[in-house]
Amino acid sequence: MTVRTKMLRVLAQEDINFLLTNRIPRRLATQFMGWFSRIEHPLVRDASIAGWRLFADLDLRDARRTQFKSLHDCFVRELKEGARPVDHRADVLISPCDAIVGTCGAIFGTTVYQAKGFPYALLDLLADSDLVETYQDGCYATLRLTSAMYHRFHAPHDCRVVQVIYTSGDTWNVNPIALKRVERLFCKNERAVIATSASPSGAPITLVAVAAILVAGIRLHCLEGSQALRQRGANVIPCDSHFRKGEEMGWFEHGSTILVFAPKGSSLCEGVRDGATIRMGEPLMRMEGCA
Repeated sequence: MTVRTKMLRVLAQEDINFLLTNRIPRRLATQFMGWFSRIEHPLVRDASIAGWRLFADLDLRDARRTQFKSLHDCFVRELKEGARPVDHRADVLISPCDAIVGTCGAIFGTTVYQAKGFPYALLDLLADSDLVETYQDGCYATLRLTSAMYHRFHAPHDCRVVQVIYTSGDTWNVNPIALKRVERLFCKNERAVIATSASPSGAPITLVAVAAILVAGIRLHCLEGSQALRQRGANVIPCDSHFRKGEEMGWFEHGSTILVFAPKGSSLCEGVRDGATIRMGEPLMRMEGCA
């Protein structure tokens, strides 16, 4: 058994994993990682990326560049042209990111689940009663980006971003172990609720980008230069930004979670289920009456 295998087995134990990734000064650790990952010294960069490879299945074959200035530069890498084909069918909502699918399916009234037995209210997450009404009895999908995955996210359909609700918050880990232990976790973490007007499918889609430990950095093209991301509390920021299906909307500084919400009448596409792996551009949901 290799050293890597032994270490991964230890980290896979739930109690140890939860302790190491949550019972530490989460905000301080995140700030330190943000500083450290940007060091451009070749020795620091090479050692950091080598350590990352030790714990994650990092695959850079589809990256636009394979030489990076720093660990952070590698985290936020772009892809080669055509690396993620986009499904352009009008009735299909694509996955905005590479991810492992978490809880997904029908919204029970205004109640959503982060894990079995761990419900949360839409209002606690979205912080907007009009959005809650829009997605009552709708459809949702939780998409978790692991540390080794491509960290940029894209428009699931042609859309216009009309509002972002940015909420500062905690930085709990968002892995399945934490989701089974921390109630309303997504509602506690830093997040950006990205609300869009009706897409060509006739359905207003909302994305919720949730930050996590060692991340806490959500970058949105529609808010470039905005100081609202530095303010505490829930900040409602009007927008008027248009995106084509598959166009980049922003990125995480590391890995985290995107939640996708669609109104009543939407349904998951075939193969989209808890535990499945999905890539940006692949079918995620089907919109009723838009074929």
